Amino acid sequence: MASVLSAASPVGSEVFAAIALLVLSFVVLLILRYYLPLRATPAYVLVPIFFALWLPAFIVLLVPIDLASSAATDDVAARGIWFPPRLLLVSWRITYWLTFALTWFILPILAEYSDAGYREPRDRVMYSLRQNAQYQAIVLGSGIIGLVYYFITYGFRLVYLKGVVMALAYCWGLFLAIYLMGHGLVTIPRTLFRNASISGRLRRLQSNAPKLYERMEDAIMNLEELEVQVSELSKRKTGTARNFQEWIEELADMCNVPESRPGSSMPRIGAESRILPTVITEKYMADLTRQLDRARHTRSRYVDEWNLLLLDASRTQAILDSAASKKLDFGSATPGSSFLERTTILTPYTRYLYHFHVLPALRVMFAGFLALASACIIWSEMVRTALPSLSVIRLSVVHHWTGEKGQVGFAGQVIAALWILYMCAAALTSMTEVKVWRGRALVRRNTAYESGFWYASYVARLSVPLSYNFMTFLSPTVFTKTRFYDFLGQLIDFTPLGNWFDNLFPIFGPSPRVKRMVGFDMDLVDEEENESGYGTGSWREGRALIERELNGTSLSRREAIIGGSATRSTPILSVPAARREGAPQTPFATSPSSYRDNVAPPSSRAAAQSRSRIANSDGEAEDDNFFTSLGHRVKNTIDTIDTPKWFQEIGDGIKKPKWLGGDEEGTQPGSSSAAGSGSGSNSNNLDVRRWFGGGNDGRIRL
Repeated sequence: MASVLSAASPVGSEVFAAIALLVLSFVVLLILRYYLPLRATPAYVLVPIFFALWLPAFIVLLVPIDLASSAATDDVAARGIWFPPRLLLVSWRITYWLTFALTWFILPILAEYSDAGYREPRDRVMYSLRQNAQYQAIVLGSGIIGLVYYFITYGFRLVYLKGVVMALAYCWGLFLAIYLMGHGLVTIPRTLFRNASISGRLRRLQSNAPKLYERMEDAIMNLEELEVQVSELSKRKTGTARNFQEWIEELADMCNVPESRPGSSMPRIGAESRILPTVITEKYMADLTRQLDRARHTRSRYVDEWNLLLLDASRTQAILDSAASKKLDFGSATPGSSFLERTTILTPYTRYLYHFHVLPALRVMFAGFLALASACIIWSEMVRTALPSLSVIRLSVVHHWTGEKGQVGFAGQVIAALWILYMCAAALTSMTEVKVWRGRALVRRNTAYESGFWYASYVARLSVPLSYNFMTFLSPTVFTKTRFYDFLGQLIDFTPLGNWFDNLFPIFGPSPRVKRMVGFDMDLVDEEENESGYGTGSWREGRALIERELNGTSLSRREAIIGGSATRSTPILSVPAARREGAPQTPFATSPSSYRDNVAPPSSRAAAQSRSRIANSDGEAEDDNFFTSLGHRVKNTIDTIDTPKWFQEIGDGIKKPKWLGGDEEGTQPGSSSAAGSGSGSNSNNLDVRRWFGGGNDGRIRL
């Protein structure tokens, strides 16, 4: 076979691969443009993220090429895209080690650099190196066991050390990839099938609306608290604040507090000493900058999700209402709509037919097809060791057999690329639903740099384990001859430990009980399972909330109208008002006339959180010595001490409990009778029947 390939010319395959790489580059740029503004994003952010997305896409293309190159067909017409052995080996080396360097070193350092909060590049670099040194120390400590095992078994050699590093990185990536892919293989078909029902989709949107609205309110309240700190900090012109005057002015410009909302709606947090430390340090300023930047992106994330939910709900309601008139019109496109959304091709009647009849049928069809594909992947994983001849993926990719020798043609290459693409899509889809990623999220045109680095690193980290795991679905006579196996597979199968992990873990994986015990139980259960809406607001509340928001009668819309003339630092379509203490949980329960006059200060919990953040962030600066930092800590602690509640209530007397016939609410301590009671003796005397739920009529409830 090698002589046959050497006689042929790989020029056509190389040209095809070059064109495919250009297309992949264009697709990656479109993805970056969707989540990040290309002109305003620095180069140190765009270039690493581009390669972190481009390299996994190249791996999806390189695996089928490697299969066709090592198991080429005898028929020239059916032969696929192939590379010479040397070119394949160089391609795998460059792709793997670039991906390894990006995921374990470059992207984590740049992520912490962008999230440092310091002004000077040197300080940001030092902060990033310290944070990553701690992480790498934890990883190295967990990998010492593997190192000891290898060195005791095979001795200390450089090739063995490289094998340990590659095998441990593969095991960690496979652990996370299988866990996420298993959830995605179920979620993708189920989501398509459930969205085929128009009324069910609208009901789920309405059920999710109250919880999303509450999260948006909390994010806005958190940002307002931080902006108040910056506002008070900008008023301080004496003391240690003078050393950071330019920094404080930059934060004030970032917040734009007087112009971002009406002044009467700003929360009032006690005195200045309650929200600011007495001694302003560089570490406090960096922590405040970091918290402010995270809060702004969190606010942007939930506002964007809320606006998307409103748009989706309004379109779904319009599709449901079009059943009577047989005509569907979504109205004029929003300013942020794409070119395809602004283009009008269908008539109202054909649009009704497409959205009401054709699209649900297509969703059901694709849901069934992808569910079958998910079942084939799970089945192939289960039988790949015991009964490899029954693997569906093996039969679909390897079409040509000469005795026990399998051959992969162009059709097999296309099918293999589709299998790998679906496996990667299942794993990456689950990443957007996991709730343990420290609030990281992808936001359209406004993704935080740290979130972009983090998601890009895991896209690159999951591609290699999933690609090699796919190759093991095939016959050993096929994948053991590939350059990918020579480069990575031999190191994984080098010891019985790695071989057993690669064969058994994808089949069983960690049980839910083990995941909870080790703290790795990621809440992957879909929130849509809570049909009753208990604890999250019912679908009726969500329906009323969506209708008021769309009709412009909600408090958030009135806030936007009142503050619409102000210049905003970030585009926000709706900014809901802060919920007052003691108010009903529904976000539209406050009357319009009493809202402006009854804006209460934040709750004691929020104030306590602010003081806690100050206490935690006001640590010693790196440049201060121990005694100076200790003095700063003691002074800031004394200035923020509150008078204990028990000390304040010493003169109020001791109140009798209600179950002993004590005073009702609103009665002053020491009064002889409660207002509205039948007689003074009944309110003060002990009645044992009340312990069992009895009343004045003499009856006892059991």
